[in-house]
Amino acid sequence: MERKNLIPHQGEAYLFTQFWLPSEASRLMEDLLHNVPWRQDPIKIFGKEVLQPRLTCWFGNPGVDYSYSGITMMSESWNESLLIIKNKIEPVAGVKFTGALLNLYRNGQDSMGWHRDNERELGKNPVIGSVSLGETRRFQFRNYESKKELISIDLSHGSFLLMREETQHFWEHRIPKTAIITKPRINITFRAI
Repeated sequence: MERKNLIPHQGEAYLFTQFWLPSEASRLMEDLLHNVPWRQDPIKIFGKEVLQPRLTCWFGNPGVDYSYSGITMMSESWNESLLIIKNKIEPVAGVKFTGALLNLYRNGQDSMGWHRDNERELGKNPVIGSVSLGETRRFQFRNYESKKELISIDLSHGSFLLMREETQHFWEHRIPKTAIITKPRINITFRAI
C-alpha cells in the first residue's frame, strides 16, 4: 500500500486517495460535523490576538491534552467515528496515536497558515496522520529554510496523508484560502504524544 514519497528530500509524506469509500467518508463527515463540540479560540500572531480562521476540537486518550500557539486544549474522549478512523490508519502509520486535532474549515475563507507540527511533546520525528473529509482543499508543503521549494497537492474527500521522519523539521505546510470553495471540510490530524 506504500506510495511514492511526495517530499524530495529530508522527510517523507505519502498520500492515499480514496482511503475510505465515498459513502463511508460522507457518513463520518456528517457524524463529526454535527457531534463534535467545535470551538473557535483566539491565537497570538506576531503578538496580536486574533480568532483562528477555523473551528477546532481536541480528542485523545485520558489526560492527553495539547498546547499550541498559547492555547491548551483538554482532550475530549474518543467517539465512535474517530475510533473507526484511528483503527484504520494506525496499521499504515505504524504508530498508536494518542490524540487528534480536528479542524473544521467552514468554507474557503477558513485556512491554516504556514506551520510545522514540531511541538516537543510530539517527539523527535513526529508521525502525523492527516485525514480529510468533505470538500477538496489545496495543501502545500514549503521548504522551511529556503522558502523556495513548494509542493502542492489536493486533499480530497476520504483521503489520508501520512507525514513522518524529518518532515516536520525541514518542511512547513498550510491550507491556503480560496474563493471558490463554499462547502465545509473537516481535517483530523492524529498525533502520538
